[in-house]
Amino acid sequence: MSFLPSWLDPEVILRGMGGWALAVLCLIIFAECGLLVGFFLPGDSLLFVAGLFVATGTIQTPLWLVCVLVTVCAFVGNVCGYWIGAKAGPALFNKPNSKLFKQEHVAKTHEFFEKYGARAVIMARFVPIVRTFITATAGVGRMDARKFFTYSAIGALFWASGVTVLGYFLGEVSFIEKNIDAMAVLIVLISVIPIVIEVVKARREKKQAAKLANEDTQIIKRL
Repeated sequence: MSFLPSWLDPEVILRGMGGWALAVLCLIIFAECGLLVGFFLPGDSLLFVAGLFVATGTIQTPLWLVCVLVTVCAFVGNVCGYWIGAKAGPALFNKPNSKLFKQEHVAKTHEFFEKYGARAVIMARFVPIVRTFITATAGVGRMDARKFFTYSAIGALFWASGVTVLGYFLGEVSFIEKNIDAMAVLIVLISVIPIVIEVVKARREKKQAAKLANEDTQIIKRL
C-alpha cells in the first residue's frame, strides 16, 4: 500500500510513464528547481527511485547519462528561476497571499538566503520548497549572476546526481527494493531535517534574547 497519493508517488509516476519515464523525470526536476508552481513536486524521492530503477533495469539508461541529464535540468531550472525572480519577482511576490505563492514561503526562503549567503544556494537543494523559491529570491535580490550560476551548478551536481547514485546503490538492497514507498517517504522526511533544525535553533535564540531583555529590564528597574 502506498503512503503517498498516486499523483505524488514516485514509483507510480515513473512506472506509469513507461519509456517516457526519464523524460518526465527531467521535466519534473526542471519544474521544481525553476518554476514557482513546482514547489510541491517530489524531487528528492523521484531522483532516489530513478536511481533504484536504473539499478533494477526498469529504466534502461546508463547511470552516468541519467545523472548528467538530471543535473543539467536542475541547473537550467535554477537559471530560469533566477530570471523569473529578476524580471517578474517583485510584482509577483508583492501580491496578497494566494494558494500557490504564500508570503510565508518567500519569507522563510529569504531568511535562509540572508543567513547563509551564496552557500545557501547549495544547501537549499536539499530542502523542499526552499530549493524552489530560493532561485527566484536570488533573482529578486539581484544576487551576482555569475556567482549564483556557479553555486547552482555545484548544488545541482551534489543533489541531483548524489541522490540518484544513492538510490542506484541502495536499490541493490532487497529490503529497499521491496519497500520503495517507505523509502520515498523517508527521503522526504530526511530532506526536511534542515528546516526542523533551523526552526528549533531560531526558537532557542528567540527565547534567549527574550530572557536577556527581561534581565536587562529588571536591572534597570532596580536602578
